[in-house]
Amino acid sequence: MDTTQLLGLLAAGFTTAANIPQTYVIIREKSARNISAVTYSLLLLGVLLWVVYGILKSDWPIIIANGISSLTSIMILILNFSTQKTINKIHDKVIPETVKKEMKKK
Repeated sequence: MDTTQLLGLLAAGFTTAANIPQTYVIIREKSARNISAVTYSLLLLGVLLWVVYGILKSDWPIIIANGISSLTSIMILILNFSTQKTINKIHDKVIPETVKKEMKKK
């Protein structure tokens, strides 16, 4: 693996991972109140275009990284437009009990 490939894989890894903390915070805090739907819609459009570009170039790292980024952006948008009841259900199923206990202490 040459330096250029390594740089591309690192960039793909970091940009793919970037949405994961935001998704977790929304679920943990049970609120997407401060999320900009316009920002995540634009991000989703951008990463979907990267997926198409990757397909046209047969570039699997671009396809996979941006495909995963698309899924996390979609998840954030779904949470943004979900009811509080739905977010509460996801919170109850996803967040570990130890984290819930720590949150109650605050």
